[in-house]
Order: sequence, then structure tokens, then C-alpha cells
Amino acid sequence: QVQLVESGGGLVQAGGSLTLSCTVSISAFAFNEFGWYRQAPGKERELVAQIKVGGSTDYASSVRGRFTISRDNARNTVYLQMNSLKPEDTAVYYCNKVSLRFPWGQGTQVTVSS
Repeated sequence: QVQLVESGGGLVQAGGSLTLSCTVSISAFAFNEFGWYRQAPGKERELVAQIKVGGSTDYASSVRGRFTISRDNARNTVYLQMNSLKPEDTAVYYCNKVSLRFPWGQGTQVTVSS
């Protein structure tokens, strides 16, 4: 059973920073493309950042220039560095593959106060 374990969320003031981590319990971690998703109350889950096997990245326009996704294949971990946080970034954040997704983990709550 694959497990996705997200951590690092919390309450932060607007303009602050947080770093999220996601550990994935699969043996072929290095050969998969991963992304960070978020779901705000009353909204659909959206992909905000993705990182390919070779390390190239892509971002939703709403977070480009503020968020940075990275991966550590030795630790089976994907990170999301979030800077200049805004109240509209408030959501539950999840990681998963970009395609053929695994069952979702519990996510980690990020709350940005104004």
C-alpha cells in the first residue's frame, strides 16, 4: 500500500514562508513525476507545482515566482518552499503523482492570515 505523508503546514501571517514535505513509500520514486496540489474550502483541488524525473519544474500562474518545488530521490521526498504567502494560499496541500495518481494522503493545512 502506497503512503503519501505530507507535513510542514501551519498558521503564518501574510508575507511569511513555509516549507512543506511529502514522503512517498514507493521503491520507484525517482522514476515518477510528482506534484503539489491544494484544495481550498468550497473549491476543487488544483495542481500548483510539478517536478519531472529530470528535475524540471512547472508552476501555476498563481504561485509562480513565490513557490519552489524540489525533490530528494535519496529520501523519497518532495518539498514545496512557499514564500510571500497570501491569504488566498490558504488550503489543504497534498502531494501525488501528476498522472496515474495514488490514493490521496491526509494533506497538510496551510492557513495564511491577513
